[in-house]
Amino acid sequence: MATHRIVIVGGGFAGLWATRALRRAPVSILLIDRANHHLFQPLLYQVATAGLSSPDIAAPLRHILRGQENVEVRLATVERVQPDARRVHLDDGSSVDYDTLLLASGATHAYFGHDDWAPFAPGLKTLDDALLLRRRLLLAFEHAEAETDAEKRRAWLSFAIVGGGPTGVELAGTLAEIARHTLRREFRHIDPASARVRLVEAGPRILSSFPELLSAKAQKQLERLGVDVVTGSPVEAIDAQGYRSNGLFVPARTVVWAAGVAASKLARSLGVELDRAGRVPVLPDLTVPGHPEIFVAGDLATVIQKDGKPVPGVAPGAKQMGSYVARVIRDRLAGRPPPPPFRYRDYGNLATIGRMAAVVDVHGLKLSGLFAWWFWLAAHVFFLIGFRNRLSVLINWAIAYWSYQRAARIIIGHKNDDAG
Repeated sequence: MATHRIVIVGGGFAGLWATRALRRAPVSILLIDRANHHLFQPLLYQVATAGLSSPDIAAPLRHILRGQENVEVRLATVERVQPDARRVHLDDGSSVDYDTLLLASGATHAYFGHDDWAPFAPGLKTLDDALLLRRRLLLAFEHAEAETDAEKRRAWLSFAIVGGGPTGVELAGTLAEIARHTLRREFRHIDPASARVRLVEAGPRILSSFPELLSAKAQKQLERLGVDVVTGSPVEAIDAQGYRSNGLFVPARTVVWAAGVAASKLARSLGVELDRAGRVPVLPDLTVPGHPEIFVAGDLATVIQKDGKPVPGVAPGAKQMGSYVARVIRDRLAGRPPPPPFRYRDYGNLATIGRMAAVVDVHGLKLSGLFAWWFWLAAHVFFLIGFRNRLSVLINWAIAYWSYQRAARIIIGHKNDDAG
C-alpha cells in the first residue's frame, strides 16, 4: 500500500507545527516554501530597526527538520491548487499530487485597494521587507545630513508609521529611540533627535485589540518617547513626498505601512467563497467546505469562535491550528473518531513600546511599563526556535539595553531600492 502523501504549503508557524507534529505518523510529507527558512515574525521589526540581524530570528527549514525522516523540503512557490485532481502547481511548471493538503501560506500587505501606495510605504512581512525598510530608515538620516535646504531636511527627518496595531506601535517606539539615543553625536549637520515620528491610526485608539486602559497607557508611553500619536486619521494618499490624511498633506519622506493584511492569493484557486480579506472560511475541523482532504491554517484561514469573533492572526493561533490539523490527520489514518472541533486558546496580547516600556494583557493580568517589558522579553526569547537564536537575541538585547547601540546598522542593497 502506498504511503499517504501530505503536501504542506508554507513553513511558517502553522505549517511547521503541523509538520513536526506528524513526525511519527506513517506518512510522506512534502513541505513547500518560497523561502528556505522559518521566520519568527513577532521580532521582524527588530531586524527592520537594526536591533537584530536576520539569522537571529530565522532558521533554515532543512536544519530544523533534519532529523525527521518522513519530510522532504522543496524551495518553490505554489502558483495554484487543482482540488479535483488533488494537485498543486509550482512556479517552475511542475506539479505535485497529494492525498492530503495543508495550505498555510500566510498573508501579505493590504493597501485597501490602493496598491499604488506600496512603493512609497513598504510593509513588513518577510526578511526582504525588513532589510529594505532598514535601508530606507537609515538612509533617511544620511539624506538629511547631506541636504542643505531646511524644508527638505525636515521632510527627510519626518517618519510616518501607518497603522496603530502592535507592529506599528513597536516600530514607532523603536524608531524614536534610535533617533534620540542610538544616533547621538554621529552626525555633524543634523540632530537626529529632532526627527519627528508619527503613528497614524484610522481608528479612535491604538492597539484596539487590547483593553482601553492599556491602549491609553501605551499611547502615553509612546508620547514620552517623543512619538506623535495621531488617531481618527485615515490615510487618503501616499507618494514619495509624504501622505495625505483628513484633507491635509504631511511631508514625510519615509512612510511605513502597518495597517492591514490580505491573505495569500493561493486561496483563490480553491474555488470557494472567501471573506473580505481573501481568507478561506473553514469548517470546524479546519477543512475546506466540500474538500475534507484540504486543510487551511494560519493567516489564510478564517475560523469563527463561539463568541462570533475570528481567531486572531497571531503566532499562537497559527501554532494551535497546525497542531490540530496534524491531530485530525493522525486520527483519520488510525481509523479513530475525529477530535472535537478546533478551539483557540487565547494566551493574551503583548506589545512592546520601547526601552522598559510595554503592555501585557494575559488572562486578566494587565501590566504596563517595566514589568510588562520584562514579561515581553521573556516570552519572545522562550518562543524562539533554537538555542543559538535565543542566546544571540539575549546578547544583542543586553548590549542594546546598556549602550543603546544597534550592531546591525549596516546599509545594504541597491540604489534603486531607495524610494528617495
